[in-house]
Amino acid sequence: MSASAIFVLDLKGKVLICRNYKGDVDMAEIDHFMSLLMQHEEDGLICPVMSHGNVHFMWIKHSNLYLVATTNKNSNASLVYSFLYKLVEVFTEYFKELEEESIQDNFVVVYELLDELMDFGFPQTTDSKILQEYITQEGAKLEVAKSKVPTTVTNAVSWRSEGIKYKKNEVFIDVIESINVLVNANGSVMSSDIVGSIKLKTMLSGMPELRLGLNDRVLFALTGRDKGKTVVMEDVKFHQCVRLSRFESDRTISFIPPDGESELMSYRINTHVKPLIWIESVIEKFSHSRVEIMVKAKGQFKKQSVANNVEVRVPVPSDADSPKFKTSTGHAKYVPEKNLVVWTIKSFPGGKEFLMRAHFGLPSVENEELEGKPPITVKFEIPYFTVSGIQVRYMKIIEKSGYQALPWVRYITQSGDYQLRTNDDAHRLSCDWPACDLSNVCKLLSETVQCGSHRANVFSNADKLSWSGLHLKITGRWKEWDRNLDDTVDPDEPHKAAR
Repeated sequence: MSASAIFVLDLKGKVLICRNYKGDVDMAEIDHFMSLLMQHEEDGLICPVMSHGNVHFMWIKHSNLYLVATTNKNSNASLVYSFLYKLVEVFTEYFKELEEESIQDNFVVVYELLDELMDFGFPQTTDSKILQEYITQEGAKLEVAKSKVPTTVTNAVSWRSEGIKYKKNEVFIDVIESINVLVNANGSVMSSDIVGSIKLKTMLSGMPELRLGLNDRVLFALTGRDKGKTVVMEDVKFHQCVRLSRFESDRTISFIPPDGESELMSYRINTHVKPLIWIESVIEKFSHSRVEIMVKAKGQFKKQSVANNVEVRVPVPSDADSPKFKTSTGHAKYVPEKNLVVWTIKSFPGGKEFLMRAHFGLPSVENEELEGKPPITVKFEIPYFTVSGIQVRYMKIIEKSGYQALPWVRYITQSGDYQLRTNDDAHRLSCDWPACDLSNVCKLLSETVQCGSHRANVFSNADKLSWSGLHLKITGRWKEWDRNLDDTVDPDEPHKAAR
């Protein structure tokens, strides 16, 4: 069983639009939804499924809207939630931004979509490209001749129209992998995995059949081939065009592709991932004075690869002000609304190291335990490279007319949830420490930074004087930092580089 009715509510619980599919649940039951939700929030027990009597509410929140499905049966919750998220996807395709205003401005189209997306509580046509063929936002201009339902809705291949023609037949395949990494303050990788997807852009005439071959370890084991470099994919999810029975029997990915752009499949690889961009940081907070931040970034991937548009986001105290930056490459900026320093490096070659130093004033000192210590996050994209080693071995294109088509493959690795925690024990230094000149620290750092064909000083003479004039003692942590900058880090043992 599935949903009895679908509601779209604003943040106050007011019904913006609704559709009753089965008539077995009183539509007034939705009035209890917001009170139940507030009660669960007060108790700290927010649940995706809530009940009032024999009526169950399954809901999601998107932007400033609640999408709620009601039922009084033992429904398939996974089916209902998949439909609600698909509903968000279709509305976004139509209205660009799904929010309260877009629902109110397009309520006629929303009602038409609700009628086509679900029938008697069961999902029907949920492909936005097919829906856009006969549900448009120009309903008043729709001609009678075009008002009939396209054959794709009733066809066995509902995701592709017939009669498609291209002068040049091509298929573009994008293999995109996102790396999720969590590194603790000691430099140990606590969790890591790879989430990948294969996306297509098909420009093929007619109704072709495609067969995609990957270096799947299970496939190689079934066929008895030399394994070589293979991957084990988990949580594989396919587009509806893929013939699942064929895949389950011989691991062949056979399908008739949708026209244009689509996601063919997604997968997850649960394996230990070495952080591709390693970050070392020293954050020193001086009471009632300032914060000094030093960050070193090192590319731990192949030298022939280059990471593009790298962003290192370093958290700073919320009351910091008067930012000053020095970088060996790229540029840094302060984002006060997010309490971050964003260090941007347009091009980051593998095996290279870069430094950034930031200085902030502290007009006041807040309670650190209350403020928390967010991790450093990194964003990047590395083209022509995959961490897992997944490869497209072949792409066969079969069409009855026998035309020749060109497949193109592109590999991209990008950051996902990429976090590196900072040390919990922030060093607080005061003027009670014995006098010590830090000019050696400045000299060492300046000698490790390359800028073009000549060496560039990270610290100016004025900086050296201001540092030595504070009469601060070099802590053991600073000594380790200095020594580490002068050593070569073993990329296979990144935990040794963490401080």
